[in-house]
Amino acid sequence: MTTDASTRRLVLSDEEVNRYREDGYVLLRGVFPRDEADLFRREAHELIGRLQRRQSVDATWGSAREIKGAEDTRLLHCHNVQFHSALFTRLLTDPRLVDPVADLIGPNVQLHHDKLFIKPPEKGSPFPMHQDYPFFPHEKHTVLAAIIHFDDAPLEKGCVRLLRGSHKLGPVEHLTEGSYHLPLDEHPIEEAEPAEARAGDVLIFSYLTIHGSAVNTSDEARTTLLVQMRAPDDFPTNEAHRSRGQGMMLRGIDPTASAGAASS
Repeated sequence: MTTDASTRRLVLSDEEVNRYREDGYVLLRGVFPRDEADLFRREAHELIGRLQRRQSVDATWGSAREIKGAEDTRLLHCHNVQFHSALFTRLLTDPRLVDPVADLIGPNVQLHHDKLFIKPPEKGSPFPMHQDYPFFPHEKHTVLAAIIHFDDAPLEKGCVRLLRGSHKLGPVEHLTEGSYHLPLDEHPIEEAEPAEARAGDVLIFSYLTIHGSAVNTSDEARTTLLVQMRAPDDFPTNEAHRSRGQGMMLRGIDPTASAGAASS
């Protein structure tokens, strides 16, 4: 990833674009400096702390409980962080995040939804292997996820693991018990390639790429923000997974939008 001197925008190298096209994902190193990632991390933990005082924030899938060693794990989360923190609102439109995405899906980048995840130390919940597609299918399959790492995510923290090239399979049939997932015995997490990351790294992958993550067994939390984005002319095929922030333009314009009637 480099900066185009003529436009001052971040651009992916041909190698990075090809890696995404062929592998279904690309890990971008050092997108955000470590001190900035630490600021996001503190904001994330303070936000979850506020929410915990008035509601449950555990998002562990029922199917995750079936994984050996994950019976008593937890996963803390918050949807739509931009409605809780101005710092995260600015992050969603940061050119360092959305410019590289534009190189993959086109100049106009629209938000589908975002989720803050904290895997607590020693018992952070896993995610069984799955595609994101079944949760919110779209016509053109431009939907992708960008995971911004607010702290280091080595193997022992339960980093994201992906099946290289699996996006080329297209939509795959999933089980539906305890959330969409692939059969645990046929798709063990340990057989997927780990994307070990450092604070400030961004992992981008197609919503057709099969992925998951293991239990955080370390003595530190794993903190990430997942941002699902799409081209605005890629329409959902059903109304599943509607989100309060859905449709927000993070970069460019929405060429499909129609003006509302004026009122006096």
